[in-house]
Amino acid sequence: MFRPKLPVMPQPTGPATPPTVVEPTSITPGTSVPSPVPVAPASSRPVVQVTPGTALALVGGGTAVVLVLGAVLVSLLLAVAITGASVAVCAVVLRSLLASHAKRR
Repeated sequence: MFRPKLPVMPQPTGPATPPTVVEPTSITPGTSVPSPVPVAPASSRPVVQVTPGTALALVGGGTAVVLVLGAVLVSLLLAVAITGASVAVCAVVLRSLLASHAKRR
């Protein structure tokens, strides 16, 4: 039950064809024609040039994105922490109320 079953390789059923014999042919040297040199087509896309001003703008924009994303993530973490703490306080208050109610009986 726990032994794997290995697949069986199927055997060929039809008649086997013998391999074809390839006879060598003679090579006749010819005159070589120089191929034309391919010319690269001109690009239709505009070339982007990074100047010091644009580099500074890119760095400033990236920094702003990182700071905003960090502030959002920290605020989400803080919201989760505050929610957890308030749920814990509610649980302690409910436990105290239920324990005092059970003692009065």
